[in-house]
Amino acid sequence: MSHNDRRLHREAALVAGRPAPHIPPRRVEAHRIKDDGEAIAVARELAREFAIGAAERDRERRLPIAEIERFSQSGLWAITVPKAYGGAGVSSVTLAEVTAIISAADSSIGQIPQNHYYMVEALRLAGSEEQKAHLFGRILDGDRLGNAFTEISTKTPVDFKTSFRERDGKLLLNGQKFYSTGSLFAHIVVAVAKDEHDRVHLVFIDRATPGLDLVDDWSSFGQRSTGSGTVTFDDVEITPFQIVDHDGVFERPTPMGPFAQIIHSAVQVGIARGALAETISYVRAHARPFFELSIEYGYEDPHTIHAVGDVSIRVHAADALLARAGRLLDTATENPTGDTVAAASIAVAEVKALGTEVAQLAATKLIELGGARSTLESHGLDRFWRNARTHSLHDPVRWKYHHIGNYYLNGSLPPRHGAI
Repeated sequence: MSHNDRRLHREAALVAGRPAPHIPPRRVEAHRIKDDGEAIAVARELAREFAIGAAERDRERRLPIAEIERFSQSGLWAITVPKAYGGAGVSSVTLAEVTAIISAADSSIGQIPQNHYYMVEALRLAGSEEQKAHLFGRILDGDRLGNAFTEISTKTPVDFKTSFRERDGKLLLNGQKFYSTGSLFAHIVVAVAKDEHDRVHLVFIDRATPGLDLVDDWSSFGQRSTGSGTVTFDDVEITPFQIVDHDGVFERPTPMGPFAQIIHSAVQVGIARGALAETISYVRAHARPFFELSIEYGYEDPHTIHAVGDVSIRVHAADALLARAGRLLDTATENPTGDTVAAASIAVAEVKALGTEVAQLAATKLIELGGARSTLESHGLDRFWRNARTHSLHDPVRWKYHHIGNYYLNGSLPPRHGAI
């Protein structure tokens, strides 16, 4: 894509959206979480705050700028930084639970740091010691990483035209990204780009770097406030110190793939939890009994009771699968072999499949059991289904079932990439 083409694309994006919000450089160091227990406690506290206003933010498509600042300043965005570099180095079980807790309150906020955690893990696996010391230090202090991964003008979501080349003694990055979740809130934008040999790398770029532009043009009907819009790189000057090899983390057995996916799985489980909790609250407060029944309250309806019981069982099953996947991912992290990574990938695929199904079921039952008044825009209860459906499209769940079945039936190990 030429300079002029990128300019035209950016102008079109601005017509469809809004300029990116101003995110000033961080001036205050974030709190440093010490261990897994503190991470869970802080997540629960924040979830109570984030639940307030979640429906309004969704309705107005308002970016949660203050909430994300609160989130990262709490220390939760640094909990996967290894202990050797000053972080809490929490378990995958804890990371998944933190994500589910936040997502139950507001799934857009729960999804936003997914790519931040992904890039931290890639840095752990492939970064040099100098890169780790520098970037982990910034992350511990509260800097946020944003995603510039997927493109919409290529054959598949994992084909990339964005690239960097040497020209006139400078290393220049060019390209355009979409679905850039987290970048609008980021201090450092991480671009996925190819070198001259078509090898894929991660490039860590400070937000204020000349030639880097962000546009808030995300218009999906769900996950409305993730800010997953357009990022353009127009002759962005970079250095080798900013570049981390990405292909290498999938050329050998590493936990990179299941690590990426367990966070997405936890978002779905969180939506299911949130929808179930909202169902119980709404039915108890507002649902009226069916006129054929001689009961006083809607929550006494035997069919409603049965439906809530059914959804509760399925949500609890998804909870159990999420914790199990986290334990197997921790095993793969400690001892990454072909078998341990495959076992973790399949376990994560199982919870992603069930969690996606249960989130949509719980969201549907919320409206069904709540009755006609539950569809009023003022309640905002439709956001659970819209969010679950939108987020589920991150990668096709139908392929989860294929890889799971092939693993158990034929002993075939799943492929190593970020979508399984």
